[in-house]
Amino acid sequence: MDQLKLGVVDGRFANIVWNNAPITTSELVKRCAAELNWKRPTTYSALRKFCDNGIFKMENSIVMVLVTKDELHGMQSARFVDDVFDGSLPALIAAFTNHKKLTTAEIDEIQQMIDSAREE
Repeated sequence: MDQLKLGVVDGRFANIVWNNAPITTSELVKRCAAELNWKRPTTYSALRKFCDNGIFKMENSIVMVLVTKDELHGMQSARFVDDVFDGSLPALIAAFTNHKKLTTAEIDEIQQMIDSAREE
């Protein structure tokens, strides 16, 4: 799972699974055809990639979620901070706020996250 990087299309596929799991493979193929214009082999290829990375699991033609969307985003975010900012969250925030002014609501939300983390 460490090497999985979601592109836009992979993300759309994953969202179909996350939003509908558990889902049969036949239903997944139908949804991917309708929403992504994919054929069956493309759907199975994407599914195999996610299963090989331990994010989804297929058993008896049922696709189940092993890693939630929030969990995956958390892992990818942590890896990004490690890779780009040497693991420094303050460095990420400093770089971000140099290019975008935070709103009062965003500052309040971040402060609530900090306060919650401090309590844990």
